[in-house]
Amino acid sequence: MAPLRFAANLDWLFLERPALPERLEAAARAGFRAAEVPGPYGWCPGLLRGAADRAGLDLVLINTPPGDEDKGEKGLGAVPGRQAAFREGLALAVKYAKSLGCPRIHLMAGRVPAGTERAAMALEMEATFIENLRYAADILAQEDVMGLLEPMNSRITDPRYFLTTPHQAAAILEKVGRPNLRLQLDIFHCQIMDGNLTQNLEMYFPLIGDTLEGLGWLHAYWESRGRQQRRC
Repeated sequence: MAPLRFAANLDWLFLERPALPERLEAAARAGFRAAEVPGPYGWCPGLLRGAADRAGLDLVLINTPPGDEDKGEKGLGAVPGRQAAFREGLALAVKYAKSLGCPRIHLMAGRVPAGTERAAMALEMEATFIENLRYAADILAQEDVMGLLEPMNSRITDPRYFLTTPHQAAAILEKVGRPNLRLQLDIFHCQIMDGNLTQNLEMYFPLIGDTLEGLGWLHAYWESRGRQQRRC
């Protein structure tokens, strides 16, 4: 069985060190060999790449910029009227990914706009997200970078986040129809919204298998028991 490989999310870990290069060093000292840096944009990419190289860390994931955080934005992918800002943020994310040697970008969906209702905005936000994802997929394909969609639970973490379940993400990915866009499945959010982790992992594994290293044993486990993986 191949060993699991864990990446330190530096938005959550080693926060006693305010400087991101120092968190990279701390992650390496704790035994990590890879790190997620969701928000690298306050730092020179060359400085971060140098710190990661010295620490022996692979940088495996960044997020697209959140937008105007002072106005409560948390991603722009599905936010109507913010398509131009999403494209600007994507260009910046690609620039950082290339400088950092990072192969994946989380394309943040964003929040249901303040003063509106989720149900009333659902169709418009999905259409906006699909439009932006198709644009992003074409750009990322030119750079050999993978785009990821991460559902976030709306019960505890963020009541207004648009993308909330793997089922919703899988349906959008099917409509977008681009092979370089995949599902980033956070089992914390999945458990809160739906539970039933074993069957959900089996169901959605075809959408996440190419984004997770060290999980080939899971394919083999299911195949050894005669289970056919369902395509989403």
